[in-house]
Amino acid sequence: MKAVLLAAGEGVRLLPITASRPKHLIQVGGKPILQHCLEALKLCGITEVVVVTYYMSAAIRSYFGDGAKFGFKIKYVEQSAVMGTGNAVGITEPHIKDDFVVVYADLLFGQQALQAVIETYHKQHKPAAVMAVVPVDKPENYGIIELTKENHVKRVIEKPNCKEAPSNLANAGLYIFSSEIFDVLRKVKKSIRGEYELTDAITLLSEAKKTVLAIKISKDDWFDIGRPWDLLDANAWTLKRMEHRVLGKIEQGAHLLGPVTVAETARVRSGAYIEGPCFIDEGADVGPNCFIRPCTSIGKNSRIGNACEIKNSIIMDGTHIGHLSYVGDSVLCEKCNLGAGTITANLRLDDCTVKMMIKDQLIDTGRRKLGAILGDNVKTGVNSVLMPGVKVGNNCCVGPNVIVERDLAPGTMAMLQQSLDKKKILP
Repeated sequence: MKAVLLAAGEGVRLLPITASRPKHLIQVGGKPILQHCLEALKLCGITEVVVVTYYMSAAIRSYFGDGAKFGFKIKYVEQSAVMGTGNAVGITEPHIKDDFVVVYADLLFGQQALQAVIETYHKQHKPAAVMAVVPVDKPENYGIIELTKENHVKRVIEKPNCKEAPSNLANAGLYIFSSEIFDVLRKVKKSIRGEYELTDAITLLSEAKKTVLAIKISKDDWFDIGRPWDLLDANAWTLKRMEHRVLGKIEQGAHLLGPVTVAETARVRSGAYIEGPCFIDEGADVGPNCFIRPCTSIGKNSRIGNACEIKNSIIMDGTHIGHLSYVGDSVLCEKCNLGAGTITANLRLDDCTVKMMIKDQLIDTGRRKLGAILGDNVKTGVNSVLMPGVKVGNNCCVGPNVIVERDLAPGTMAMLQQSLDKKKILP
C-alpha cells in the first residue's frame, strides 16, 4: 500500500517561522515534522509515498531526496498553486493503482492511530473510505464530523459555530481511500475559499450511499500544529516519546537528569544542569553553569552561554544565546544572536493568558505562559526584553535596553530614541 502525504501548504499562521522554511521542515524533537510522519508510516509497513508539494518545494525535495536514506521510495507531485486538499490528492492519480493512505503532513501522530485506520478498512471489507476522528475541546477550530445513525460519516463541517457543531469529533487528517475517490474528486466544486476540498469529496461519497467510516483515535496519539505556540507542545510531544541517548562530551560537574539526548559532537560544559526530556543536537555547545529545563530542543551548532536559563523552548540551528539570558516558552529560529542579559518574558503581570497576532487578528493562545517567536537572523543587544507573545521577523535588530512590546516586521531596527540621537545605530 502507498501513502500520499500532503505537504503543499504555506503555513501562514506560523509566520515568521515559515518565512524561510516550509512548515513541514520545522524541526521538533530534532526532526522535521514530515520526517516524524514518515517514521509513523514505516512502523505501519508503508515505505512507498507520494509527497505533494507547493510552497518551498525545492527545500523538501532537497532534504528527503528519493527517500533512500530514510528507507522509503519517494515520488513528488507539485501543485501549480494553492488549490486545496482535494486537488492535492487528485493530481496523484497517475501514481496510485489501488487502495492508499492519505496523511496531512503538518501534524504528528503515532503508529497506533494510523494502524487503527488501516485495520478498520480491511476488517470492514474495504469501504469507500475510512477516516480518523479525534475528540477536541473547541470544535469551532476544526473540521467537525457529522455521523449518521449507523455511525457512518455524513459530512464534514469546517469550523462550525460552537453551538451548532454536530459533535466534538474533529477530522484528524488520516485517511484510507479506495481508488474510486479520484472519480469523486473530479466532481468536487470550489469551496467558499476558492479551493477543492477533500472533505467535500467525502460528503459526495456519503450522498452517493457509499460507506465512509469514522474511527475514533486517542487524543494522546495525535497532535495538530497550526499556530506558533503549538510547536512548543509538539516539541514536548516528540521529546516524551523518543528514545534518548547521551553520546557527546559531558564535562565533570555537569548534571543530566531524566531522559536527555546529547548528540555525538555536542558538548555540555561543567556546571550545566539539564532536566529531561531534552534534545541537544550535533555541534551544540551548552554551558558552563546554565540551566536547561524540560521540553527544550537545542539545534545544531547552537551555543548556550554561561548562566543562561532555557525553558520549554525550541532553539534552532546556529543560534547563540549570550550569557545571563533567559529564554522561556519561546521559538528562536536559525542564526539568531542574543546579547548578554536578553530576556524573553513569558508571563503577563496580570497573570492573564497571552495573546498573539495571527493573520492580523489578536488571538488568545489560551496559554498562561508564552514567550517570543523569533525569525531567522534576529539580533538583540544587551539587556533587551521581549514581552510575552511578541513575534520578531527575520533579520531584525533589537538594540540594547529596548523593550519589544509589539510585533516587529522583517528587517526592522528597534533602537531607543536616545541611542538614535547619539547615532548609535548598528551598521
